[in-house]
Amino acid sequence: MPIKSNLSRILGERRIKMLELADNAGIAKTTVLSLYHEKAKGITFEVLEKVCAALNCQPGDLFEYVPDKKEESVYATQV
Repeated sequence: MPIKSNLSRILGERRIKMLELADNAGIAKTTVLSLYHEKAKGITFEVLEKVCAALNCQPGDLFEYVPDKKEESVYATQV
């Protein structure tokens, strides 16, 4: 998947438990779990805002674009 979630790294660095984030952000535990394990198919701006507020971070801190090897080679040949 080209979009990678950094939530597990951020929570680990800050020693915050997933349930603690869910409570502090006011979001469902299953939402945090799916973001943590990179199983989420999407995220609403409302949830993103709550997570960023609870962690005092920016959306770019939570996610990064990591292109697949196939995508990299396709774009490289088109340019």
